[in-house]
Parts: sequence; C-alpha cells; structure tokens
Amino acid sequence: MSIVMPCLNEAPTLARCIEKALGSLADLGVEGEVVVADNGSTDGSIEIARRLGARVVPVERRGYGNALIVGCRAARGRHILIGDADDSYDFGRIGGFVEQLRRGHDLVMGTRLRGEILPGAMPWKNRYIGNPFLTWILRMLFGARVSDAHCGMRAFTKSAFERMDLRTPGMEFASEMVIKAAKLRLSIAEVPITFHPDGRDRRPHLRPWRDGWRHVKLMLLFSPTALFLAPGLGLVVVGLALMVTQLLGPADRPLSLLGFRFDFHWAILGSFLTLVGYQIVTIHFFARVYSVTHRLREEDRWLKTGFRLLTLNRVLIIAAVVALTGLVLDGVVVFRWLRTDFGPLALSHTRVFIFGSTLLALGVQTMFNAFFFSILGDAYKYDLGRRTSE
Repeated sequence: MSIVMPCLNEAPTLARCIEKALGSLADLGVEGEVVVADNGSTDGSIEIARRLGARVVPVERRGYGNALIVGCRAARGRHILIGDADDSYDFGRIGGFVEQLRRGHDLVMGTRLRGEILPGAMPWKNRYIGNPFLTWILRMLFGARVSDAHCGMRAFTKSAFERMDLRTPGMEFASEMVIKAAKLRLSIAEVPITFHPDGRDRRPHLRPWRDGWRHVKLMLLFSPTALFLAPGLGLVVVGLALMVTQLLGPADRPLSLLGFRFDFHWAILGSFLTLVGYQIVTIHFFARVYSVTHRLREEDRWLKTGFRLLTLNRVLIIAAVVALTGLVLDGVVVFRWLRTDFGPLALSHTRVFIFGSTLLALGVQTMFNAFFFSILGDAYKYDLGRRTSE
C-alpha cells in the first residue's frame, strides 16, 4: 500500500503523520510506503520526510489536486490511501480502509459526519452548511451514495485511480474523484473516522467560499443537463407558450385571461425567452462535446446518437424550413403593411410578425450552429478513435 500525503510547508505536523502511517503499516502487517507529494515546501518538510523514510515526489504545479495526482501516479502500491499532512486525519487508524479494500471495494471514503468531529476541528459553517449542502448536490446529480464527499482521507485501488483519470488542480479534486467513481460505477464504501483540529500554527490552505464555489462549478460542468439543458428547455417552453397564446387570442383586442390583460408585449417577452433558452440548450451540447474531448467524462451516448442522426445536411434543411416559414410569415405582414401605406398594423398582424421573426432568428442561428457542430463532431470522432487505438 502507498500512503500519499500532499505537502506544502507542513513541518510542524508532517513527522507525526509519517510516523503514524509507517506504524500503522507495520501493525497491520501491510507492506507499503509513504509518499510525500511536495508542492514546493521551503520550511524543511522535505528533509523531515526523507529522514523518516518517506519517498519525496516533487510537484511543480501548485494545487491540492496537482500534488495528489502526481503523488498517486508515482505510488508503487496496488492500494493507495491519501490524507492531509496537517495531522487532522489519524494515519494511526487506517485499518478500516485496508479492510474495505480487501473486501473488493474500489474506493473507500472516510466520513467525518458519521464519525467524530473533535471540538475546533471544523468550523460550524463547514460542518452544518457547506459539507452537507455540497454532498447533497453531488448525491442528487450523480447518485453517489456518500455522506461526506469532501473528506480528505480516502483509499482506492491503483487501477481505479487510473480509470478515473483525475485532472482538476485544486480542492475540487475531492469532488471530481467521487463524481467519476459514480459515473464509472465503481464500488464505493465508507469508513467513519475521527477528525482532529489542524495541528499547524498557521492558516489552513482551504478557503471555504472560494473552494466551495469551485466544487459547485465542477459538479455543474459534469452535469450539463442540470446547468444548461433543463433551464434552457424551460425558457423555450415558456416563451413558445406565450407566443402561441397570443396567436390564439382575439384578432382586434388584447387577450384577457383570469381577469388579466395580456397585450402583444407578452409575445415579445416570449420571443426573448425562446431565443435565450435555445441558445442555452445549444451551449448544453457544446459543453457535452467539451467534457468528452477533454476527458472529463466518458463517451456520451446522446452525442453519439445525435451526430449520427443530425448530420450537417439534415440540420441545414430543417433550419432552412424554419427560417423560410418565419420569412413567409413576416413577408405576409409586411405586404399587408405596405397595402395600408405604412399605417397602423392590426394587433393580430403584430403577433404574427413577432412569431415569424422568432422563427427566422432560430433558423438562421441553427444554420451557423450546424456548421460549428459539424466541426466539433469531427473532433469528437477523432478523440474517440484515438482512445480506441490507445
């Protein structure tokens, strides 16, 4: 087993962590090593680690995730356990992790919320708001059955680490691991642990608000349906409903519904919502392509089906029909307007013009999007082909 500790000026606590880790390996009869992934320490941490028999792996790029990724790649053990070097996690009690790994689990999460949090170990806002809220979002979006998604002590097999292909550089590394483990359907177990106060005499590296927002952004990027598709489709449906309702209203007076007066301005609002919603839906598919080609997620069956059925020629034909329909509707209104010598338009004609202009805009927008999607489709297919060859 390899025990990997990220390190950036951890001299006050590093020795205790290494001694506990080596002692645990000896007590459990497990052959292993301690790997210190050093992120540029200048306080003697490197010398301490080497003196106690740990293997130091230098990490040039700063960041919690970068340190752990490099450290885990360098690990020689079939099983890997990670934990912070600030003495907040007890490396003297890793037997539960070893037992769960031996039972065949791919990822074993420590859980502080179902274990014990000693006084002063975790601020109240993290304990009762931040961690539970972020864990709830992760469970809801990805179905990961964990109670403490951001616990820094966890263990996994080397093969699971390689399959997850982790990439995030900062504290969001903790969320990325759980998300990818859930998407890959890895076997996940939990071990209650005791969380101790930070043993250092300086401010911790964690910045709750900044790092919490980075966790949220990462989760939303891994779930473009929640971030883009759902709100985009909602806007499109509401926008179309407003415009269609106006089209079905009386020809010569504003629509009255439940005692409220709905003039043609509601059709303008509907047009705005439809165009904005359609753009958000389009971004959803851009995000899906990006996440696959940048190895944030595995092959996407939606994209695979979409690129097969919605070829460039087919989408251009559909877009042309939509745009032409809008152009015809607008043309009819303009013709009637010319016949009145540019006089006032009937209310029904204004509604039709708004609807037609929206269709025209959607058609033109779709034409240009189709060409861009075609370019992305080539990159997507190339990336999948390269993965197959690997």
